[in-house]
Amino acid sequence: MTKTYDYQAARDKTLEKKKRAFEQAKSKTNLREKKPDWFKVKLPSGKEYEQVRKKLREKNLWTVCEEASCPNQGECWSAKTATMMILGGTCTRACKFCAVDTGNPGGVIDFQEIQNASDMVETMGLRYLVVTSVDRDDLADFGAAHFGNIVKRIRKDHPDTLVEVLIPDFDGNEEHMHTLGSSRPFVIAQNIETVKRLTHPVRDRRAGYEKTLGCLKYYNEEFSEIATKSSIMLGLGETDNEIIQCLKDLRSVGTNIVTLGQYLRPTPRHLKVEKYYHPDEFAKFKEIAYEVGFDFVASGPLVRSSYKAADYLDHLKAKGHDI
Repeated sequence: MTKTYDYQAARDKTLEKKKRAFEQAKSKTNLREKKPDWFKVKLPSGKEYEQVRKKLREKNLWTVCEEASCPNQGECWSAKTATMMILGGTCTRACKFCAVDTGNPGGVIDFQEIQNASDMVETMGLRYLVVTSVDRDDLADFGAAHFGNIVKRIRKDHPDTLVEVLIPDFDGNEEHMHTLGSSRPFVIAQNIETVKRLTHPVRDRRAGYEKTLGCLKYYNEEFSEIATKSSIMLGLGETDNEIIQCLKDLRSVGTNIVTLGQYLRPTPRHLKVEKYYHPDEFAKFKEIAYEVGFDFVASGPLVRSSYKAADYLDHLKAKGHDI
């Protein structure tokens, strides 16, 4: 019997919890970490932006861009790119860098998300949709089929829109990874997050450096026509040599795209920032990543996993590929 899911009630509860956590953190002056000047960004605004937000609210649709208060929101929306989170707001893992609620969702899936994804593409006029999720170790297939069904729905309803999936590791199960790959997304992304030495305690014990590399290798070998992508956070105490080695490890399993961004501490309960990297340092790592052999690199303090994801599409078109 399919379990019902009150999607709006769960979302309201999550947003209220985040609001309380933010207020608590703000009240503790010793945790007000002063960020460098290069983190100052203009908040998204304008008539077109407000019209899109209004349409989303009218249809009860929400983007990760809004909920995570992403500084790149306006820039991505202008490029007709957005990110949607599926499989609820409760993660079964507890990574020390992430503010998403941890718990047991009890096997619940909101199948309305399949229609919601299609509605979001239509409402926003998207040319590129990134679909991501929490980890769902409580599900038999870790959510792979749900991801696949959303990709197939978008391909059917909006054939001109490309879908990138930022996915969990599905516990490294090849059957479930094949389910996802068979839906034929444009890009398959799985984040390695940090360098090998810092994988634990930065990531949950069920995640792993080698596990992520193994998953990326599987997708590259079994679905070679689909680009793969990963992301590294900087500022957790890694060394330059470790970052370079991580880039080499990702490229060694065939990863095509990599993003590098600054880690920011979401709440007092999470790992502190060990270093704020200067934009010039990000530029250096971008150059190194291209030297290592990546097809496309995004690197900067405000870069996130899905930052201007459609730029890869433009990159391919500029090289003469017929997309």
